[in-house]
Amino acid sequence: MTAFPDITPDIRARAPALRGRLIANQPLSDLTWFRVGGPAQALFTPADPEDLGLLLAALDPEVPVTVIGLGSNLIVRDGGVPGVVVRLGGKAFGTVAIDGETLRVGTAVPDMRLAKAAAEAGLDGLAFFRGIPGSVGGALRMNAGAHGGETTDVLVEAHGVDRRGEARRFSHAEMGFAYRHSAAPDDVIFTSALFRGRPGERAAIEAEMERVTAAREAAQPIRERTGGSTFKNPPGGKAWQLVDAAGCRGLTVGGAQVSPMHCNFLINRDNASAADIEGLGEEVRRRVRETSGVELHWEIKRIGLAADAANG
Repeated sequence: MTAFPDITPDIRARAPALRGRLIANQPLSDLTWFRVGGPAQALFTPADPEDLGLLLAALDPEVPVTVIGLGSNLIVRDGGVPGVVVRLGGKAFGTVAIDGETLRVGTAVPDMRLAKAAAEAGLDGLAFFRGIPGSVGGALRMNAGAHGGETTDVLVEAHGVDRRGEARRFSHAEMGFAYRHSAAPDDVIFTSALFRGRPGERAAIEAEMERVTAAREAAQPIRERTGGSTFKNPPGGKAWQLVDAAGCRGLTVGGAQVSPMHCNFLINRDNASAADIEGLGEEVRRRVRETSGVELHWEIKRIGLAADAANG
């Protein structure tokens, strides 16, 4: 495995009051649904938003910072991720507090748990989160959606910490939501969000969530090592239809395969490398461009260095 120079002593010297967990050369493959990829040069799990701000304020501006969530919509390249990788977790980022029709949610909360909490409180409008396999932080960053709903439909405001370590608040309008996109600054790490539902019948909401679950299980390879939807739907079209029309259903590169069940999903079928999976995605993009003239854009986030770049 690639090993980066250990930067954790310098970080601790700059921020001796850090309370979170800081580990050098921590493997990331076990933290992603694809189960591939190299290490983080330094992996930091902050104790709370203030601890995160302390790290960011003290960190050398030249050191890159990357945030990951549940790893469901992510390819970590084989050479690993230089700099500091931040992964939120624990009670400080993992709670749901309900007040009337609003829910204040930590960004480490899985989307599915948010949907369940809303249903238990009799709040409608958030059941679509049941069909999203990520966390709230990722939903904010990419305006995640499923089954007719999107994050933009229910968000009131979001809170985070910027690269200078300063707390930030973003209204719904300031998030600048578009299809699978937020215009919030790239350097902000979201820490919590406020959502608003509407009164509803718990039984009806839970029935809708069961429908969403059944639809996912029937159409998507959710029991495979996958990363969810690979490509964004182009305007007026469906990515999976273009991939299918290009003859890519079941296509393989190394140990990676286009899912025969749903061809906008890539799967780690046989001990694939990150390079296999990303290379397969690029081959699919090439074939779709050649057959339809449409340029597919990645929905899955890809981070880190290729193995040859890390070794060079």
